[in-house]
Amino acid sequence: MREQEGFIPVAGAYRVWYQIVGGGAEHEKVPLLALHGGPGIPHDYLENLVELASPSRRVILYDQLGCGRSDQPDDTSLWTIKRFVEELGTVRQALGLEHIHLLGQSWGGMLAIEYLLTQPRGIVSLILASTLSSMPLWVAEANRLREELPAEIQATLLRHESAGTTDEPEYQQAMLTFYERHVIRVIPMPDQVKRALEQAGQVYLTMNGPSEFHVIGTIKDWDRTARLGEIHIPTLITSGRYDESTPRINEVLHNGIAGSKWVLFEQSSHMAHVEERKHYLATMQAFLQSVETDLNA
Repeated sequence: MREQEGFIPVAGAYRVWYQIVGGGAEHEKVPLLALHGGPGIPHDYLENLVELASPSRRVILYDQLGCGRSDQPDDTSLWTIKRFVEELGTVRQALGLEHIHLLGQSWGGMLAIEYLLTQPRGIVSLILASTLSSMPLWVAEANRLREELPAEIQATLLRHESAGTTDEPEYQQAMLTFYERHVIRVIPMPDQVKRALEQAGQVYLTMNGPSEFHVIGTIKDWDRTARLGEIHIPTLITSGRYDESTPRINEVLHNGIAGSKWVLFEQSSHMAHVEERKHYLATMQAFLQSVETDLNA
């Protein structure tokens, strides 16, 4: 399989890292561009999506600015949705991605929605994986899931959040209980997921906050539910039965995007592409094929 990686200049003085797997056939299908979550959790946990690559389909991953193999400037003014949308456009242009399937996982789905609302050309389909259209709804659902945690875990979380000591090991350990229920249910945590989560840094803290369920960063009021009707391309929505992106959250997405298809993975939480890898990749493959069949009809 062909592989290529490199760097793309963004935001003036900085670079983002990208990887392309597949391609080279005489007649290539539409490439798949994947947006990782976080904000600020690098591409590593999405790496098995390259199994969708072939000589006739390229799969492109990149680390958004501020994380992973991309530059990590110490400038919090860069961590805005608008700039990440511009960065996505820059990546497409630099790699000559005139037509793409666009996948966004978690925060990556928020970014994909924001990008689609600018009405860019050449987006053949959209895959929204374990994501959301409303952060206030996300927070409400996270609090509901949090209330189901053991009382002593809840007390530990609250104590450190109130004291501003969320970087303490005790808080991190308590947080792991939530992760094992609603983020990644494979124990021990797969290496690529652990590697990605351990790299969360300034971008995550600035935009999200100290944890998945304690969202106090700049995206805490983000809500595009009322504008979902502006998305008019084939859309696949995926989520897990135990996902922090709960069925209620995904039902809102499904109802808001006309003609969208929603697949609920019964054995998964937030990372169905890892937790039910074969089923997930087969679902993706079938969706991409059906979109392209309709495209060529």
